[in-house]
Amino acid sequence: METIRFGLIGLGLMGREFASAAARWTHLPDLEVRPEIVALCSRNLNSLEWFRNTCPAVKQVTRDYREMLANPEVDAIYCAVPHDQHRRMYCETVEAGKHLFGEKPFGIDMKTNREINRVIEKHPDVLVRCSSQFPFTPAAQYLCAMIEEGRLGEIIEVEAGFLHSSDLNPEKPINWKRSIATNGEYGCMGDLGMHVCHIPFRAGWVPLDVRAILSNIIPTRPDSQGKQVPCETWDNATLLCRTRDDVTGSTFPMTLKMQRIAPGESNTWYLTVLGTRSSVRISTRNINVVHVLEYDGRKQNWETIDIGHAPAFKSITGAIFEFGFSDAILQMWGAYLYELQQGKPLSRFAGCVTPAEVAASHRLFTAALQSQKDATTVGIPPQQD
Repeated sequence: METIRFGLIGLGLMGREFASAAARWTHLPDLEVRPEIVALCSRNLNSLEWFRNTCPAVKQVTRDYREMLANPEVDAIYCAVPHDQHRRMYCETVEAGKHLFGEKPFGIDMKTNREINRVIEKHPDVLVRCSSQFPFTPAAQYLCAMIEEGRLGEIIEVEAGFLHSSDLNPEKPINWKRSIATNGEYGCMGDLGMHVCHIPFRAGWVPLDVRAILSNIIPTRPDSQGKQVPCETWDNATLLCRTRDDVTGSTFPMTLKMQRIAPGESNTWYLTVLGTRSSVRISTRNINVVHVLEYDGRKQNWETIDIGHAPAFKSITGAIFEFGFSDAILQMWGAYLYELQQGKPLSRFAGCVTPAEVAASHRLFTAALQSQKDATTVGIPPQQD
């Protein structure tokens, strides 16, 4: 069993999720590689005791991430920090020769994302991937298999979204995601958008242009002192894209929704694909179910398939049991460690988000900002060197 020694920058929610996934690695019996968290870094060490109890191999604790990058006993870094810190920390991590697993959107805007990618291109031996766990649910893997096998026929229409209601309460205190200086102008697109784009981009569905409707629904929120201060970033985004299928060359409409204020939604990620041969839809509202409509020249009936626990990476959990959010996180980390060891992903749709796919999201979101500003459809530039 090979061990990859990780340093963790940022001890917030997603840092806890990684530590928890590492602690239950025995759920993935077929993997011949495992993570071990050996170093912790955060300006706020209030949760240090929890991490020490969860990660017994920790030998280094620091408030300066550069001390961690200089540590020869650290092989890889998981960096979960606000967007304005991505360029500096991601670039220095890669330049230090540490493998990097980072949070989206890999830079506060398209300019900084390009700077990050230029550094990545200069260090091809460093594996860099972006966090996005929902495609690792068994239902999503079933949908992806339908795409891979060509069962859908020509794509008619796609709708994907990530909706939650965590900001529905106007009295919820403001945080860094509501400030352009720390979150960026993308707002909810930078925070939620890669989750929505992951499968469409991997499928080769390329947005050619976009008409965006962006909403700042609650313009002020209380700060830590109770004073009302401006909320500068977009709460909700709906993007209608003219999209090309790389396989067939045909174009179709694709609607992408990213909403922090979606009444009735807890944390819903969904994808619907309509095709000329078959259609399919999935949603984390019922995370184990796939709805499939296959055209046989007679009735058009939606079939409900209960997938159960059938992830990309075999688990000790029985196939009849339900799959959950923490399982998706574990599968995502399994995909990263597998690719790090094997040099390639397990399969096309069992791989983590690549820097090129993140760059594609920046081109889309930058065009969406322009579309909102001009109230018009904006073309999306192709990949640039």
